[in-house]
This record gives sequence, structure tokens and C-alpha cells, in this order.
Amino acid sequence: METPDQIAKEVQAELVRRRNAAATIVGLLLVLTLALAVIAFFGKNFFRHQTNPSLRIAWMITTLTFGTGSIILRRTKFSAMRLQDIAALKGASGLLKTLETTTLQVALLGGAISVCGFIATFMTGDGFYTYRSALVGLAVLLYSYPTHASWQRALVKFVRFGPERPEPELAA
Repeated sequence: METPDQIAKEVQAELVRRRNAAATIVGLLLVLTLALAVIAFFGKNFFRHQTNPSLRIAWMITTLTFGTGSIILRRTKFSAMRLQDIAALKGASGLLKTLETTTLQVALLGGAISVCGFIATFMTGDGFYTYRSALVGLAVLLYSYPTHASWQRALVKFVRFGPERPEPELAA
């Protein structure tokens, strides 16, 4: 098996670029989630206070659906057979693009959970929605955070470099 040192420098550069872009977006969504919780805490006196049982049910269904959906999406898109097929068909560049887009999709679901909770807080004045949504959103965002080592392991595992298969051309 190849070592990370044997991965082409161009592929290594693309790995760093795509992972950093994904990590930046996930980081910004983490900050947004925390900011919404802080705004809900300090702004609770400025929101309209009214109970809404149907909104509570809709919020629970939305949070459960997005939270579970993010886990299912990540596990499906990052399945070994799928990544192996992508690497075989599209090479290292295609694999890295898949890792990046899937990470961003899962992270956006986490951000959507947080925003939904804040909207429910804004409509009812109950900080419960934002705080619970922030916890679920943070869990999803941390679950989706891209680590350099995991992406590098995926490259080494699924992309073959060497004499039997030339290094793929990278799209700019």
C-alpha cells in the first residue's frame, strides 16, 4: 500500500485546498450556531412570547428528520464501495470533490437545524428551541468536520498510484 508521501504533490495540494475550504465552511456554521444561541439568550425579552403546540411538533419533526438525515447521508455517500467506484472512475480529483461536497451537504443540514430552532424561538420567545437545536446542530457539525488524516487515508486506500496506473490529471 502506498504511503502519504507517495501521493503526488498536485493531489496533495488539492487535498489541502479542498479540505481547508470544507473545514472553513463547517467552522463558520459552528460559529453561526453558537451566535444564534447567544442571540436567543440575550434577546429573549425582545421576542414575542406565545405558545404554539403545532410549531413544537413541526420543530421536533424537522430536527429529527434533518439530524437523522445527515447521518444517513454521510454514511451512504462515504460508503467504501461508493468511494472506491468514484476513485476508479474519476481518480483522486473526483474522490476529493466527493468528500468535499458530501461534507458541505451534511454541514448545511446541521446549520439548517440551528436556524430552524432560532426561527421557532423568534416566533414563540421560547429559548428551548434554539438551545436544543444548537446542541443537535453542533453534534452534526462536529460529526461532519473534515480531518486531514481521514481524507488522506481515503486517498491512499482508494486511489492507486504507480506504474500500473498513471497519476490522474487534475482539473484546475
